[in-house]
Amino acid sequence: MNNLFSKETYIQRRQQLKQTVGSGLLLFLGNDEVGMNYADNGYRYRQDSSFLYFFGGDYAGLAAVIDIDNDKEIIFGNELTIDDIVWMGTQPTIREKCELVGITHTLPLAQLAAYIKNAQAKGQTIHFLPPYRGAHQVWLQELLGINPAEQAAKASVPFIKAIVDMRNHKTEEEIVEIEKAIDVSVDMHLAAYRTARPGVTEAYVRSAVEAAMYSQGYEKSFPTIATINGQTLHNHHYLNTLRAGDIFLLDAGSESPTHYAGDLSSSMPVSETFTERQAMIYNLHLATFKAAVDTLAPGVPFREAHINSAIRLCEGMKEIGLMKGDPVEAANIGAYAIFFPCGLGHMMGLDVHDMENLGEQYVGYAEGTKKSTQFGFKSLRLARPLEPGFVFTVEPGIYFIPELIDKWRAERQFTDFICYDRLDAWKDFSGLRNELNYLITSDGARLLGHKKKPMSIEEVYAAKNA
Repeated sequence: MNNLFSKETYIQRRQQLKQTVGSGLLLFLGNDEVGMNYADNGYRYRQDSSFLYFFGGDYAGLAAVIDIDNDKEIIFGNELTIDDIVWMGTQPTIREKCELVGITHTLPLAQLAAYIKNAQAKGQTIHFLPPYRGAHQVWLQELLGINPAEQAAKASVPFIKAIVDMRNHKTEEEIVEIEKAIDVSVDMHLAAYRTARPGVTEAYVRSAVEAAMYSQGYEKSFPTIATINGQTLHNHHYLNTLRAGDIFLLDAGSESPTHYAGDLSSSMPVSETFTERQAMIYNLHLATFKAAVDTLAPGVPFREAHINSAIRLCEGMKEIGLMKGDPVEAANIGAYAIFFPCGLGHMMGLDVHDMENLGEQYVGYAEGTKKSTQFGFKSLRLARPLEPGFVFTVEPGIYFIPELIDKWRAERQFTDFICYDRLDAWKDFSGLRNELNYLITSDGARLLGHKKKPMSIEEVYAAKNA
């Protein structure tokens, strides 16, 4: 295995996991290679993040068990054949790799099924995580006899909760890696500020952004969003040509060689400066950002930061003349979501949306609380009280989505708060957002990263002219 941290780190993590779950057998399915259009033309390989967290390294075709009842930790996998070596080069053996993370017991992959069946025959509880790949669904069906349609519901809640609690609380060595990823992410965004000009394509800016990352040996933590249509929250179309007067929105982050993520967003004028109307909305957005950040502290629910950001948004929209009524009430009942339909932020770590495959309910919500089903609030991935060690994003936005405006107006949604008669003139605005990454400390919140991403209008203009 390619050890990311010291052997002792992985030994301690597995020991803590065993103590928390208490009994049974913990099953980890590593990721395999996946072909894009045929087997040998594969997507970029990425190991499962929970496998990485407890066993380290990038190596396809592995599985692992932590047999708590019998005090065994085993990696299952096959050694490379001569054909593998011809194409991939000489590599250490599985045993040699495993020793780097404190695992001394390895077995061929074909023996995993027999080991699991033997455990079942003894009445051991087999703990497994909800699968997010079709191949894992098939594998689990073969190993446990559970229909893929039932696997998510039958995944081990104690196993999920134990991993979530550990991975939600970042250690100092993890923070170091996250900040490296954030610093490279800042370099990506600075490239966009320098490149976004009238006449170039979104694809051209994207190429500059990703070159700033690849040139440092980093990968993308998610597909880059580089667009003049910021009202579309996740826009992966790159063929538009930037025009004077457009707002260019970049949402991009890097993943470090140790697989920790950064996640930043920026909004900038394609021209040398914002228009008066754009500057007004941009400054309102910065005010909503400050309202959120000023709320961050240990013990404070992240939902409160989301609401405070929404209140400031409603206050500003009332000043502009696009909303009316009590801003606090408008925020709390969800009228704000016509301009801000997504959540304020999300956990971040080995996954850019950390552990989303394990369930947002467990990761972002406290025991006994449920996600809202209401438009806007249902997209809030993180709502729980904040704790020291939590790493997350803060990303308020302001969007003018013509289809959403028309839909809500036709349904007469929140007519006591939204001035629909004035919104037609704003349908061509698009949208904007900024995003930074924070760590909760014992007494507050710390902005992560050693490099500064432009935020104020003055900083944006300076970055464009650098």
